[in-house]
Amino acid sequence: MSSAIRLMTHDNLLDILTVSRRNNTAKQLTGMLLYGEGTFVQVLEGEPEVISQTYNIIEKDPRHRNLIVITSGELEKRNFPDWSMGFKTINHDILREFEGFKDIRDDKFLKNSKDHPSLTVLKTFAETNYLL
Repeated sequence: MSSAIRLMTHDNLLDILTVSRRNNTAKQLTGMLLYGEGTFVQVLEGEPEVISQTYNIIEKDPRHRNLIVITSGELEKRNFPDWSMGFKTINHDILREFEGFKDIRDDKFLKNSKDHPSLTVLKTFAETNYLL
């Protein structure tokens, strides 16, 4: 979780998404990035060493500050196995056009009580910010 230095434009967010997807595909990382009103919440899934290396890069990105790791740990299976980086921001209609779009209001996404704590954070953020 982190705070943007300034509010992100649509183009800023698309740049982040494009680079993240390219890098994550090459590193076999999957996950989701949520953005709302200057706050980022992200989940990364993959090999621990690769996640650590990627986090070190993310940590140095000057577009945000106040990084907080809320939870980490092992998963039985990936929650986003087909997503090099799922993404969600405020503009619901535009993002429907992008591959990997996930409607976070969907009951199947928001209501599973057996989720890893990282998904609970995503769901809470989504419900609190009601990004759609």
